[in-house]
Amino acid sequence: MTDQLSKLREHSIIVADTGDFASIQKFQPRDATTNPSLLYAAAQLPEYGELVDQTLAAAQKEANDSDQTLTLAMDKLSLAFGLEILKIVSHRVSTEVDARLSFNTEATIEKARWFIQQYEKQGIDRERILIKIASTYEGIRAAERLEQEGIHCNLTLLFSSAQAAACAEAKVQLISPFVGRILDWHKANSGKDSYSPSEDPGVISVTNIYHYYRKFGYETEVMGASFRNTDEITELAGCDLLTIGPSLLDQLQANSGEVPRKLTPEASASMSIEKIPTDEGNFRWLMNEDAMATEKLADGIRRFAADTRKLERLITQKIK
Repeated sequence: MTDQLSKLREHSIIVADTGDFASIQKFQPRDATTNPSLLYAAAQLPEYGELVDQTLAAAQKEANDSDQTLTLAMDKLSLAFGLEILKIVSHRVSTEVDARLSFNTEATIEKARWFIQQYEKQGIDRERILIKIASTYEGIRAAERLEQEGIHCNLTLLFSSAQAAACAEAKVQLISPFVGRILDWHKANSGKDSYSPSEDPGVISVTNIYHYYRKFGYETEVMGASFRNTDEITELAGCDLLTIGPSLLDQLQANSGEVPRKLTPEASASMSIEKIPTDEGNFRWLMNEDAMATEKLADGIRRFAADTRKLERLITQKIK
């Protein structure tokens, strides 16, 4: 009997949520995503030591002082991993802007342009790059302007319909709603230890976003992310893309059985759904009223920033 991963590929595009080249080669996803946490883990692996050392040496050669060396080394490391991943995947890689810029529209735009320029210098078409930006109001505004320049964006740390609606109106290329982190919050705050797949709050959130997009004809792609188990994944079969970590990809490949499609544009078209106003005042009010989205967005930015600082310390030690 065919494994679940193969069945899932019939309904959704599979993306590898990892910075580990071996895992990407094993599962042959169309796209791959990275983040500071994954880069920090990968940068410590012996098999990537030479790549890291070469990248740091290049940064030291270009920089004028120690502060510039660290900043350049961090950016070049993200770029180096992205370039290696692009040798494996057939389509796109997501490269993340420093989470500490999440509330600075202009700095986010500047960093995104730098990444695209560097990729293009290496002969990579910008269509193969997604710039990952946190789904703050400032991040969404940055993405809106970048998309107008032909720089495509992946809006991450997305937990609410308000964020999703604002991203769609900004015409961003892709959003990454975080299924597992939504479940984590509800388990911690509801006193309920488990949810059936169809009642999983993260699954419901992504399902609602998918139907909203298809109902109103938005072209923004929906990529379910941050999964805790394979049931969450199969319950979202039919979502445009699903980004999955290596351990869950292994489980899906080992499991046999049918994976019926759960999300379809036809079902979305028949639903009664109201449009969400996306002006700044309404966006901030809806986020204020959504404790889960507010808390998980802030927590996610803090976590990515913390892992960025860990990576900076690792790089600093290597430079010394």
